[in-house]
Amino acid sequence: MAKCSRIEYRLHPLRDTLYNELHIRPFHSLESPQQITHLAACCTSPEDLKKSYDLLCELCKRYGINPPQNDAVTYHQNFGDFIINWERHVEFYSLTILQPAPSIGEPFQHTAVDLLPSDWMRELPGQIIAAFHIIIDDQQLDYDTHSLVRSFEGHSVMRGSTYAGKANIYTAFKLHGDGYGRFIINNLGMSELQTGRLSRRLMDLETYRLLSLLSLPIAKRIAPQLLNMDNLLAEILTAVADLDTASSERQLLGKLTTIEAQLETYRAETTHRFSATRAYHQLVKDRLERINEEKIEEHLSIGEFINRRLNPALRTSESIQKWMEDLSKRIERASDLMRTRVNLNLQEQNRSQLSAMNQRSKLQFRLQETVEGLSIAAISYYAIGLLSYLFNGLPLQQWGLDKNVLLAGSIPVVLTTIWLVTRRIKNKLIKDQDTNEETADKPKPAAS
Repeated sequence: MAKCSRIEYRLHPLRDTLYNELHIRPFHSLESPQQITHLAACCTSPEDLKKSYDLLCELCKRYGINPPQNDAVTYHQNFGDFIINWERHVEFYSLTILQPAPSIGEPFQHTAVDLLPSDWMRELPGQIIAAFHIIIDDQQLDYDTHSLVRSFEGHSVMRGSTYAGKANIYTAFKLHGDGYGRFIINNLGMSELQTGRLSRRLMDLETYRLLSLLSLPIAKRIAPQLLNMDNLLAEILTAVADLDTASSERQLLGKLTTIEAQLETYRAETTHRFSATRAYHQLVKDRLERINEEKIEEHLSIGEFINRRLNPALRTSESIQKWMEDLSKRIERASDLMRTRVNLNLQEQNRSQLSAMNQRSKLQFRLQETVEGLSIAAISYYAIGLLSYLFNGLPLQQWGLDKNVLLAGSIPVVLTTIWLVTRRIKNKLIKDQDTNEETADKPKPAAS
């Protein structure tokens, strides 16, 4: 026989978690009759989930029961008179109280949640989104129309059959006088495992149905705001063609920016909720398929009722989300158009300013040339004066030369010399400036 040994390979850190994922929320066998109360509370922070765990540990301490582990996401324990099933999800936790006993007196007159301490129940964190009772009956109740009307307080009752006629399901999908919803499962031959699966799927169905509808009030609330944004965007686009000043364009661009900021706020507020709605709706569809309900003639089935009301709500949320995405794209295109117009106006203004600068540069250049000519004349005048002093000190008569003739002849030479020297200095300055600009434009070599 082969000897068993521990694996010596390098294991993925999530390997055990992935293996245990399929066993986190198992189905539990249920016997009939049974009374069940199911609660699901939305949590706005991780602290609420932690508090629900701490509260469960406190209840275990009261009854002398071993508490769940710190990292537990599900806990199923018998407390003697009742059984508790606690589960921790991403944004909510659920608490199921089960009492393996028949309903005493009228249906729902005494429920499983009545067995829990009232002071402990008042400490439950979060906001209760789902709260309903389930009675699993072993054919002891009456199911005539009068009895069902009394059990569901006069509400219209949906009926369905499942497991090839081994069970009938009754519910009104309404809140009753005690603030709870109600389900009755008439067990006509299911096994305990089938009973556990059916009750679990009903609890998931009702919980996820309510969670999937959380986005509907949000969608209805922001729909008028989106309509106002849409109308304002149309007015802005219509006014674009009549704009004639840059200030008006900047004002419209400011309005577009305001609309875009408000829209992005709505998208940030609703993206998670709408995504969760799609996920929960898919879970509802999955649970309906798993229940595999068979229609009872002349009665509205559970699946028909849910699809008739839930699907339009989902489509409303999806349409609002698509509307926001479309509006965001249109605002972005309008903003690009407005920015293009503003940029063109700025370029036109810059072109006008550059033209004016060119005119001023030409005028300054002409003034500079005039000053340059006057400077050459002045320097030449002083140079001729210096030559005059020089000629006065020389014995020109002895050399047979005339001072005035020499001065007159030196004037063209002095003017030409000074003009050439000035031009050379000017060209050198311009060349040095061009060299400095080229050096500044060249990229510096990367340090090795």
